Amino acid sequence: MIEAHGLSKSYGTTRAVDGISFTVRPGIVTGFLGPNGAGKSTTMRMIMGLDRPTSGTVTVNGKPYVEHRAPLTQVGALLEAKAVHPGRTARQHLRVVGATHGLGAKRVDEVLQMTGLDSVADKRVKGFSLGMGQRLGIAVALLGDPSTLILDEPVNGLDPEGVIWVRDLVRYLAGQGRTVFLSSHLMAEMAQTADHVIVIGRGRILADAPMATLLAGPGQESARLRAPRATELAAVLRAHGHSVTQTGTDTLEVVAGTPAVAEAALAAGIAVHELAPIRASLEEAYLALTVDEVEYHSGVGAPANAEVAR
Repeated sequence: MIEAHGLSKSYGTTRAVDGISFTVRPGIVTGFLGPNGAGKSTTMRMIMGLDRPTSGTVTVNGKPYVEHRAPLTQVGALLEAKAVHPGRTARQHLRVVGATHGLGAKRVDEVLQMTGLDSVADKRVKGFSLGMGQRLGIAVALLGDPSTLILDEPVNGLDPEGVIWVRDLVRYLAGQGRTVFLSSHLMAEMAQTADHVIVIGRGRILADAPMATLLAGPGQESARLRAPRATELAAVLRAHGHSVTQTGTDTLEVVAGTPAVAEAALAAGIAVHELAPIRASLEEAYLALTVDEVEYHSGVGAPANAEVAR
């Protein structure tokens, strides 16, 4: 478990993290989202004892990270995948890291296999692709078989198969009762992976809620439906006081919950072939939360044939 209380960090006059408090619980995957410069990396560095808080506290499994006698067995972290000597092989790097905790060749071989690096274990890291470097960073995080995982952008540079592998891995680890805390800029992937989300902007917590709650959003419920007699059903729903938009010859969007729509259609004797709630995507919910918290805003449009920055 990770617990932060009134955690702040200032660099001169710049307040990078501003009195945040949160708990990352075991048994679920917690996503950490925020614009560039929001304070995500600084927060993760403070959790790992790499930056000292200006004020407040943060503990992992009940202690500050630096007080754990065998930290690799408590916390595994991927904060910078390139933090490895390029002249070493993947196996050598893992053996050196493992030696600090008495972890031998058997455990090194296990994590090489878990991360799909066993076939390139004896190649020098300087020849690794970005994705292979990410896998090595994850292998280091798993080396001590820790109860808590902190992963900063773990799918960066991975191909689709690798992204799915990370998703399955973190959900498997959380299912074992471990604490999993990860950041990503890939909203669609985070929506499929995280159970709980913490959103930060300008160093402050903007949201700390289950994924389902965040996607439900504020305001009234809405529903999307398909019915052969859509125009007739629209009139019925309006008579019940619901706002209705006909989006196609047989499709409607209604500002009402699905039970109310279903009951009105049943009472009118109109068949409904499809009925589902309209939920915001994680991207939409995230943008709504952070619209006033980003440091730079894109322009309204771009010139024709302009290359889009990635």
